[in-house]
Amino acid sequence: MKIYLDVCCLNRPFDEQTQDRVHIEAEAITTILKHVESSEWALVGSGVINYEISKTIDEERRARLQLLMQGVSTFVLVDQKSQFRALQIQTLGIKTYDALHIACAEMGKADVMLTTDDKLIKSAKRNSEKIHVEIENPLAWLQKVV
Repeated sequence: MKIYLDVCCLNRPFDEQTQDRVHIEAEAITTILKHVESSEWALVGSGVINYEISKTIDEERRARLQLLMQGVSTFVLVDQKSQFRALQIQTLGIKTYDALHIACAEMGKADVMLTTDDKLIKSAKRNSEKIHVEIENPLAWLQKVV
């Protein structure tokens, strides 16, 4: 199983845990990362993930995020092909960075791209015939596969 986690997912375990939703999504992501660490599942990374992480202001959080990315088994560069695909995805009403994440997940042949962005999930489901990777909330996805 190849999994692409967008940066909001990677950040979730480090977010304030007082809201129930944030807490249970963080637990789901931690469980997913344990499966990656045990080599049951593979993590797909990308240049857009690395770029977003590099823009993280908090140094400790940035270091933790970079540590998580050491588990990547497939890395997708942001090149002309991925940028072109992202432009196609943007025509579906999906924001620039989200479109780049989707394009990279597709190019990395991820089975699923996980995000905590409800708006992105709704847009992706509405356009599922034009997007070539499943896009799901980490908790909802984990409940389906485990």
